[in-house]
Amino acid sequence: MAKEKKVKFKESIGLDIGSHSIKLVHLRKLHEGFKLLNYEIRSTIPEGIEPNLSDLSKDRFAPVLSGMLKSMKINPGKVKHLVSSVGGDNTSIKQIKTIFLPDEELESALFFEAKKHLPISGSEMLLDYQVLSVEEKTNNMNILLASATKELLQAHTNVLMGAGITPGVVDLEALAVANSFALNSYVEDGVFVILNIGAFKTNMIIYGPKVKFFARDISWGGYHFTKDIMKKKKMDYAEAEQYKFEHGLKKDEADADSSSIISLDITEKSTAELVVQEVKRSLRFYVKEAGNSDFRKILLVGGGAKLIGLDEYIADQLKMTTEVYNPFVNLEKPERFSDKQDPQLALALGLAMRPA
Repeated sequence: MAKEKKVKFKESIGLDIGSHSIKLVHLRKLHEGFKLLNYEIRSTIPEGIEPNLSDLSKDRFAPVLSGMLKSMKINPGKVKHLVSSVGGDNTSIKQIKTIFLPDEELESALFFEAKKHLPISGSEMLLDYQVLSVEEKTNNMNILLASATKELLQAHTNVLMGAGITPGVVDLEALAVANSFALNSYVEDGVFVILNIGAFKTNMIIYGPKVKFFARDISWGGYHFTKDIMKKKKMDYAEAEQYKFEHGLKKDEADADSSSIISLDITEKSTAELVVQEVKRSLRFYVKEAGNSDFRKILLVGGGAKLIGLDEYIADQLKMTTEVYNPFVNLEKPERFSDKQDPQLALALGLAMRPA
């Protein structure tokens, strides 16, 4: 980030390798904005098979990715601008404030500073940073620190090379989600909360043009909504997945005695309740840390954002405007994509739009 050479590119590929599916977006850079050339979403788990997070071997990703490139007619050896992402427990991101330092001193100083703020040990950590601003009155620097483990980055590199792709820029998931919003929308002042609801976790990002950046992972996602249905409706995984996409959090009108999957029983909280509980806790922490409570809107992205009724439930519980974000909102698109607005592609789009 800090000393990265600016590279001009005409086309870019954003690659989101999730725990349940791979999302690939191919964009062309225009004079202003971007044009969508193509995209594909492909599951890495056989349909109807219940995933097990502990069994998610990285070896299965490369063949799926290779097949996607072939179907999209992308020659992996000719990909010039690829941006992919890593996330999870072995990554960390935090905005800090420090005294002004010249470039030649900043990098070495930040490595030691990062040890105070990031949970990854120094021997395992790969650190990057971006100077966000320098305050006029105090001359202090606001800096975004991002880190990942060497092991995680190597595993990610192995997947790309297994599909014949030379690794390019690797970003953190939270930054890519924020970029999808910031680079493709008119962002007014204030604080925006973005929930990227994946298969096994939810990225929570707090972002605004002039506010402190915040990101954390919440340990529940789309899979856990399915587990709620399995328990309440006594269904197997495949049946519960189908029910989830057909009914979401809405009451099943065909069963007069059934109740919403939001409520399991008195003693156990549902996934929706647990997610909202963690969001509330994070918002309280953010207000205390940043001194800013000008929350304008909650935006839902990721595959779980398509869950019927989830936006209404979150809006009701948090008393805040909540909507499913359309990441295609300002993209020029071919006619065949004119009606597409899948929130599951937000991360991949944010990666593809990342400045080189």
